[in-house]
Amino acid sequence: MKRLKIAGNILLALWMLGFYVHPLSASPGTADGAQAPGRGMAQQATKGAKRWITADHTKHEALKQPFSSGPEVTKACLSCHSEAATQIHKTIHWTWVDPASPKDKPMGKGALTVNNYCVSIHGNEPRCTSCHIGYGWKDKTFDFSDVSKVDCLVCHEQTGTYKKHPAMAGNPAKEPVVFPGDGQKYLPPEWNQVAQSVGRPTRENCGVCHFYGGGGDMVKHGDLDSSMTKPNKALDVHMGIDGKNFDCTRCHTTAAHQVAGRIYSTPAATGRTTLAQDDLTPRITCESCHTATPHKPGVKANDHTDKVACQTCHISEFARALPTKMRWDWSTAGQKKDGKPYKEKGPLGPPVYDTQKGNFTWEKNVRPQYFWYSGRIDAVSFKDPIDPTKPVALNWPVGRPDDPNARIAPFKVHTGKQPYDTVNKTMLVPHLFGPPDSDAYWAKYDWKIALESGMKKAGLAFSGQFDFVETSYVFPTTHMVAPKEKSVSCNECHTRDNSRMANIQGVYLPGRDGNKVIEILGWAAVLGSFAGVLLHALGRAVSSRRKEG
Repeated sequence: MKRLKIAGNILLALWMLGFYVHPLSASPGTADGAQAPGRGMAQQATKGAKRWITADHTKHEALKQPFSSGPEVTKACLSCHSEAATQIHKTIHWTWVDPASPKDKPMGKGALTVNNYCVSIHGNEPRCTSCHIGYGWKDKTFDFSDVSKVDCLVCHEQTGTYKKHPAMAGNPAKEPVVFPGDGQKYLPPEWNQVAQSVGRPTRENCGVCHFYGGGGDMVKHGDLDSSMTKPNKALDVHMGIDGKNFDCTRCHTTAAHQVAGRIYSTPAATGRTTLAQDDLTPRITCESCHTATPHKPGVKANDHTDKVACQTCHISEFARALPTKMRWDWSTAGQKKDGKPYKEKGPLGPPVYDTQKGNFTWEKNVRPQYFWYSGRIDAVSFKDPIDPTKPVALNWPVGRPDDPNARIAPFKVHTGKQPYDTVNKTMLVPHLFGPPDSDAYWAKYDWKIALESGMKKAGLAFSGQFDFVETSYVFPTTHMVAPKEKSVSCNECHTRDNSRMANIQGVYLPGRDGNKVIEILGWAAVLGSFAGVLLHALGRAVSSRRKEG
């Protein structure tokens, strides 16, 4: 009996110690095998992934006629889908301009927004618009009101054989031709075959452009590249072909060809409504399926969802399968070997130098940077003055700690060095792509001529004086969601040593923040309490022995 009492008192003491220590090491996972509510809600929301069809396009007479161009196919499509093109004309996929942005500062590739990849489409349209959902945007004369210029096939064909030529303003090749930029041969489409194959957009349709943005595979987004065409569950739990095997449209829902998820002047989602509250809500936030309390009751991670984005914990690294470009230095472009342009391959595979583009830095398994983010991104335009004495943020997440819609979210931050006007203190548009007799940089390798041409094509003033300035550009990280076992652990943020949250301001973070005096007093209270419990247990043991004696 005496030994049982002593053991009981010791267990009580250990339990008291655990009461103080456990909150510091609590894991966002669950201790038992029961399913977390957010997981159950998500499974319910995504049930019945199979879709039915109501038309067999191989039977449509309109698609059996001979075709010789994309616009001819589009006219045949519109003979049934009469409103599709006018719907497309109202989307950012068509205009490359955010319709909600201010008229005095339109935002998007088609406007005057700057990036630190290929900088701007102005003057470079035939190359850049190979990813446009239209035919023929080669310069400012493109007719955005022409319904026949909409390319239905790039989003809907299912043969996998339809390819736009990389430098023909969104048109496929008219005859077999090799593109010098990648050495690939591009063939004219089998128009009837691709037209009759159309269906709902798949991951492959979206990836044709979105996996290869910024000039090639792995360049632009750190969480979108060719590895996401057929990822496994370890790379993305939602899109893994050995898991849920979601297509892009499973989350990026669409209404009248407006695809949910754009993030310029308006947030991707202004409210955090779940499908349980509204079964017609766009599935564009994690909460749409998983709710705002995705973990089991009592799990500390549920207390974080009002300030921390789900992606922050569940995407610990991006570029996990292929490297991503993290830096692009235009100032070193133009170097040649034996009078000829050259490329130098890097240790991760992609080139680290290219005469046309300068130096690159590539990285794999990159830890994101974190910012307060309300779902909106602001940006510099070519008209905005800059301060060249410090790195120029070309865009930045909008959000504050006191904004109820803001969360701490992960981002890829791409740095660069690119031209600016030393007199006007504005960023500059380089004319990069063009035929050998043009003023394009890749034709003459003369920065001044290329900048004069680019600014003229953009309709902007140039003093004639230029230099290069350090820049940064952010991309939200929301794909490549890892299995829960690979989520960020508590002590990766709640620490003073290399904390993921080191740059996050406006919030008190236990473990990262603190006052030494208060911490000493706090630990003294914890240890004093533990000592008191032990003394109490010892006193009871001694008293019990005396009574028995």
